[in-house]
Amino acid sequence: MRVKPYFLSALVALLLIVTSCASSGQSASAQLSDAQFEAKVLEILRKNPQVILDSVQAYQRAQAQQEEQAREKVLSQIRQEPRLLLRNAPVTGASSQKIIMAEFSDFECPYCAKAHEVVKEFMAKNGNDVTLVYKHFPLKQIHQQAEPAALASWAAFQQGKFWEYHDALFEQQSKLGEEFYIELAKNLKLDINKFNRDRKSNEAKEAIKKDFELGKSLGVRGTPSFVINGVFFSGVPNIQDLEGLVAQIKAGK
Repeated sequence: MRVKPYFLSALVALLLIVTSCASSGQSASAQLSDAQFEAKVLEILRKNPQVILDSVQAYQRAQAQQEEQAREKVLSQIRQEPRLLLRNAPVTGASSQKIIMAEFSDFECPYCAKAHEVVKEFMAKNGNDVTLVYKHFPLKQIHQQAEPAALASWAAFQQGKFWEYHDALFEQQSKLGEEFYIELAKNLKLDINKFNRDRKSNEAKEAIKKDFELGKSLGVRGTPSFVINGVFFSGVPNIQDLEGLVAQIKAGK
């Protein structure tokens, strides 16, 4: 059994307690060899499994509470000022920007491709009331092309073609890869030299990173995830639910 770092200190404290009669003025760990100390820790683990479990659970509860408090703080700020989500991001839809829907998405995620179809239909019907903002949340640990596609779309954004590029990435998801990124850039008549410079730049990487960190602070753990005026939800939505939420917001509820 491997001892986790976050409760190692608790183990050490417990060990000092159970061996505190060994000597005055010296810690128990100072009197034990590494092998003896490890054996004693394992003995404590075997004899006191509930103590260790309680320590871990208490730590996890404290961490979860801190994360929830931080998340609620960010969501509260967005509820007060939804336009905070618009900074340096591609937007489409209503120019009034009173109802803002942020989509955290991954171009290689199959569920995001399904969500794209729903969101596109929803925005076609509700684009006069809702402003859509796209936020990058590439799950690069499981999707090899997620980050390269995000960087390519960011480069297209620099030439005013984000949404066209975005739509093509989702609608031709099976073609994601270097050849397709260049082909798509050419089809959209982008300056290829600038496109390549931009997608390989530190600025592009930093923009994707900031979106990802914002998503994590809001509680995004998977894609697609959405925030509409501070209301957070995950998964592929349906148009009726989206329209119902927008109606509530417009009614001031």
